[in-house]
Amino acid sequence: MYKLITVACLGLVASTAFADTLSRSVDVPGTPRDIWSMIGPFCAIKDWLPPVGSCAEDGQKIPTRTLVTRDGSATFIERQSARSDSAHFYTYTFLSSPLPVGHYTSTIRVTARTGGGSTVTWRGTYAPAAGKSKDARQALTDIYAAGLDSIRQQAIQRYGAMTSSGALQ
Repeated sequence: MYKLITVACLGLVASTAFADTLSRSVDVPGTPRDIWSMIGPFCAIKDWLPPVGSCAEDGQKIPTRTLVTRDGSATFIERQSARSDSAHFYTYTFLSSPLPVGHYTSTIRVTARTGGGSTVTWRGTYAPAAGKSKDARQALTDIYAAGLDSIRQQAIQRYGAMTSSGALQ
């Protein structure tokens, strides 16, 4: 009995020991409500993440979306696991992905900035595939950078530029 518990505990420690976290943020003009209306719908990702060519949502109470890249070479299936429109965030997990990661969970969140504007934060936790830690981190870093840059550009087009101090111009 104790041996089984010890093995189970070691398994939990081993699985979390290889988890990695990536978090990136960008400051944008616009209120959290404005920005959330732009990025919050689950399939709006096709409008702000440049590699995504299409998004199909299954319409279930706990929605799943299927993303296909613009070139048609990759498909991602993701399930929303938490959402709050009033707090401006959603969390999702990969059900399948061509990226070298497992146990991927991510949250997109919009918060108010002191002095105006908003901060969009994209945070993910994942277990890189064996021997692919650097590749996994680089792939996710590139995806987060492309998405956040696109959100920033779209927010500037809609709500105006911000000064270097973060105030709206």
